[in-house]
Amino acid sequence: MKQSSSCEMCSNYVYDEDYEYYVCEMNLDEDEMYRFLSSSVDNCPYFRGEDDYRIVRKQM
Repeated sequence: MKQSSSCEMCSNYVYDEDYEYYVCEMNLDEDEMYRFLSSSVDNCPYFRGEDDYRIVRKQM
């Protein structure tokens, strides 16, 4: 299943070693799950970009 680039960049989209594929860690309702599985996720309300320096900024 090909995901949109926004999912690939999202910190909620993680690799599940048990199932050996990527999953969204958010608790999605039926409509959101349908959009996610049908690859029509253009503007996800749960998108959180990967920011490697987020923790460092909090420490300053």
